[in-house]
Amino acid sequence: MKITLSSLLTSLVIILAGCTSGQTVNLNDLRVEMKENPVGIGVAHPRFMWKLSSGSPDLMQTSYQIQVAESPDQLKSGKDLLWDSGEVKSDESVLIPYGGTPLQSRKQYYWRVKANTNQGPTEWSKTNTWSMTLLNPSDWKATWIGEKNLSNPGETYKGKTRLAARYLRKEFTADKPVHRAVLYISGLGSSESYINGKRISEDIFAPGPSWYPSRVYYNVYDVTGLLSKDKNTIGIALGNGRYFGMRDLQEATLPSLLAQLEIEYADGSQTILVSDTSWKVTSKGPIIANNEFDGEEYDARQELNGWNKNGFDDSKWLTADVMDTPAGELTVQANPNLRIQDQIKPVGITERPDGKYIIDMGQNMVGRLAIDLKGKKDQPITLKFAEILKEDGSLYLDNLRSANVTDIYTPAQDGKFSWEPSFVYHGFRFVEISGLDYKPELASFTGKVIYDQMNTTGKFETSNPLVNQIYQNAYWGIRGNYRGMPTDCPQRDERHGWLGDRVTGAYGEAFIFNNALLYNKWLQDIEDSQSPEGSISDVSPRYWTIYNDDVTWPAAYFYVANLLYRQFGDKSAIIKHYPSMKRWMQHMEATAMQDNIMIKDTYGDWCMPPESQELIHSQDPARKTDGAILATTMYYSLLNMMSEFARLSGQEKDIATYQQLAAKMKEAYNTKFFNPETAQYGNNTVTANLLSLRLGLVPKGYETKVFANIVKKTEEDFGGHVSTGVLGIQHLMRGLSEYGRVDIAWKIATNETYPSWGYMAKKGATTIWELWNGDTADPAMNSANHVMLLGDLIIWYYEDLAGIKCAPESITYKKLIMAPVFPEGLDSVSASYESVYGEIKSAWTKKDGAFKWDITIPGNTSAVVRIPKEFGVTASGQPGIRQTNETADYTEFEIGSGSYHFANK
Repeated sequence: MKITLSSLLTSLVIILAGCTSGQTVNLNDLRVEMKENPVGIGVAHPRFMWKLSSGSPDLMQTSYQIQVAESPDQLKSGKDLLWDSGEVKSDESVLIPYGGTPLQSRKQYYWRVKANTNQGPTEWSKTNTWSMTLLNPSDWKATWIGEKNLSNPGETYKGKTRLAARYLRKEFTADKPVHRAVLYISGLGSSESYINGKRISEDIFAPGPSWYPSRVYYNVYDVTGLLSKDKNTIGIALGNGRYFGMRDLQEATLPSLLAQLEIEYADGSQTILVSDTSWKVTSKGPIIANNEFDGEEYDARQELNGWNKNGFDDSKWLTADVMDTPAGELTVQANPNLRIQDQIKPVGITERPDGKYIIDMGQNMVGRLAIDLKGKKDQPITLKFAEILKEDGSLYLDNLRSANVTDIYTPAQDGKFSWEPSFVYHGFRFVEISGLDYKPELASFTGKVIYDQMNTTGKFETSNPLVNQIYQNAYWGIRGNYRGMPTDCPQRDERHGWLGDRVTGAYGEAFIFNNALLYNKWLQDIEDSQSPEGSISDVSPRYWTIYNDDVTWPAAYFYVANLLYRQFGDKSAIIKHYPSMKRWMQHMEATAMQDNIMIKDTYGDWCMPPESQELIHSQDPARKTDGAILATTMYYSLLNMMSEFARLSGQEKDIATYQQLAAKMKEAYNTKFFNPETAQYGNNTVTANLLSLRLGLVPKGYETKVFANIVKKTEEDFGGHVSTGVLGIQHLMRGLSEYGRVDIAWKIATNETYPSWGYMAKKGATTIWELWNGDTADPAMNSANHVMLLGDLIIWYYEDLAGIKCAPESITYKKLIMAPVFPEGLDSVSASYESVYGEIKSAWTKKDGAFKWDITIPGNTSAVVRIPKEFGVTASGQPGIRQTNETADYTEFEIGSGSYHFANK
């Protein structure tokens, strides 16, 4: 047998001598802390992970061995190792913690792994690497620098803040052959960094946003390849980002730079270049204003040609000022920054009666517009952005509130120019262009789609075009709201990390994107934004500080931590934030609980469809769910979650307290809100009954009756449409399917009339609206790019329609339960998800009595495949099928890894 091992994104093949001929076993996707060969790890015990694959089915790992050293040669020889795990009898291959000699600041380390499997052993993998960051505060020698004064026209700290970009530079010499050069940098609020005129990375808006009084992030880059022999120049441009706040609710702090470039020479010597008063600074450059809400203004007449290269005359620049050190803890950023992840071209251009032009990108997107145009000296060209057009074809701006969303470019001379902004982004489909004296071509514009660097891990397509469109709308909306934090919207004067939007939505998003590092970072934002008393801000980072002591919004803190564990196998966030979570639970028990009922609620079942399409919120009491029902059901679910968190965190002593309170709450809740004669909760809203049912509060034996009320309310009162808001929608689709009414779930999924996702799509939406009636409600709250109303739809797509579902007793899809539902009218589903073990595929078709289903599950995993007996499917003697079972309704196949084909014809 050939046993091979390959490193991340390579196809290295190592053949073991003496093996019999047969299939190949590969060990792929080697990662440290979920990243390939990362630079600047800040944890004492980095964690390793890898994936197994084989041409033979039913592959399982039986043991592994990891080795770590300071050089590849040491690894190869097996001598002077920092850690040798020895052979560990385990099938685990996800996030295995380092257990060797303490790691040191700055150092680069090398590692390899081999595994034994039920199909034979592998040789050692290709050597992979990672480096550590500055682990001790004393490692930092640099000073925060910048320009302290507001010295440009119109600059202000107040309201619609206005400030020019800062440019900083320093020339230095590297007079010996360079072995390694690493830059540690925090450019607040946002930075673009260059060495010898070349960008050090493709990162945008670096470092990531944070609650700056608590935490300031820095990034680490290996810049060895950018240094030249002898003379070099480092140049940093600083934009405002969230550091120089955009409205009076946020403190406006002047941009500042902390930079430390450490150069190791081939002879073993070292030089450290730090930010200090030997640097030069100016704010008299071309970016004369930048504000994420209002846009960027670029004056080409003030361009600083060559400012980031050797020999530039900076004699008129100022000596850099020493800036106040930010209060927040200086922390290496573990999650990747934003980048340009996609590009699109416009689909149309229209001339307006006033001589302006409207560009249609064909898609509501988030990012910026790159332009190649012709202009005239001193005559500004203005770009204004919007998601929607008015009936007369002009921009609809009312829903943007106070955001100016305007970029301005002023040419330095007549003729052609190319430009795109540096420190702003916009949420837009349409762009109004003024200042041109000719009609431009579509080729002159490129939409640069910007979001956090991450892999797309999921694909989903069905035979129903409307479902496919809704999925695409969700895809664009989700990635458009990844901004170093998961935001509510990307276009108006808000763009904040609202917790309530992501309680369940984050789980669905995790099928489409590998969002683990982003959400891990956001949990830190939530804790950093917590009050000393324990209150959690409904917006985190708390650029709006909202301590409502609500339950339903802060629940995201817990649900997202649980997602990271269940979906990615990462329990570190649970352990890290457990004390903070416990403090909030105790605070809420003390301040918001009365007679074992949570009595405080702020938002209700936010954005449930109102009785009139002109309303934002319903005025009908019969449609509104009692806030105490919402708060108590959610708090009850958190008590159960905290019992599990306590176990994972080694805090078993807390479990009994949570369980006892949960039992008391369940009894009190049913006494107060449940009518055993009608099996209704409260005023019988779908949300009240659904949360009670799905979160485990319904008394035993009443489940079917409570569900019957959900069905009756949905069908009779709402015509088979959604009647829930943000909270109910988190459980609607899975709840209907779980209790056997796939037909209603499918109707809701494919409705084209109000209120529905299909209604949005039929009205021309290419993302998901904030409101079910976003086309008719008051413009104060009708963003065309929100994701909170998706609820559990994406989860339902993957788990229920495609059958890609983790078994309840498992995590990370180590074991799957693949049991799709098959709605009448749906002929096919094809989906895939890249789990931490590898790609899972599910593609079924069912038409005219013929059924077939192709499945692939990755190495080191297993699945139970459940197919309705009526389909008449047989296994056809395929290898890898461990067992076949028959139930009253299903044929079940227990399978190992591999690819399988099931069919009845």
